[in-house]
Amino acid sequence: MQLFLYLGVFFAGMTSLAVELSASRLLGNYFGSSNLVWACVIGLILIYLTIGYHLGGKWADKYPHFERFFGILCWAALLVGVIPLAARPILRFASQAFDALQLGPLAGAFVTVLLLFSAPVILLGTASPFAIRLGMKNKRTSGSFSGQVYAISTIGSFIGTFLPILWLIPAIGTYRTFVALSICLLVFSLVALW
Repeated sequence: MQLFLYLGVFFAGMTSLAVELSASRLLGNYFGSSNLVWACVIGLILIYLTIGYHLGGKWADKYPHFERFFGILCWAALLVGVIPLAARPILRFASQAFDALQLGPLAGAFVTVLLLFSAPVILLGTASPFAIRLGMKNKRTSGSFSGQVYAISTIGSFIGTFLPILWLIPAIGTYRTFVALSICLLVFSLVALW
């Protein structure tokens, strides 16, 4: 079962960074790719991950079950898949507001789109502390086990940094990239639950 924990944090790390980079591409089509857009995306994703780390530790202590861990990853996957469906009408509205120079609706749409990323990224952030709680067998090796979990998550994040930019977005587009990430995480989580 420890292998599935490692794979869980790998896929969660990969998906979280891939969502972040895909989010910047999604927003860039409508708001540009200025430093302000990048700062908003990176800053908010970091806040969402922070909330996820905190919640993951609490949930793992309260419900230390493998089914709960993989169930959270299933929900994260589903929410990643909803992002392009929910974002499209909001981005159209933002584009129209920008054309008419109505900055209030534009700012509101921008904030709304960024909020779309909160739930899935928060859930993805719960993975590492949850996996550490579930996989901890010996207090004397807790440091090395925690290090392994975070190392594997970071390797996933490294792959998630390049996967959408170098392969997925050029091959299938931004919207389908979110769906592909969702399917990948969902299939893994369902297999692990089974």
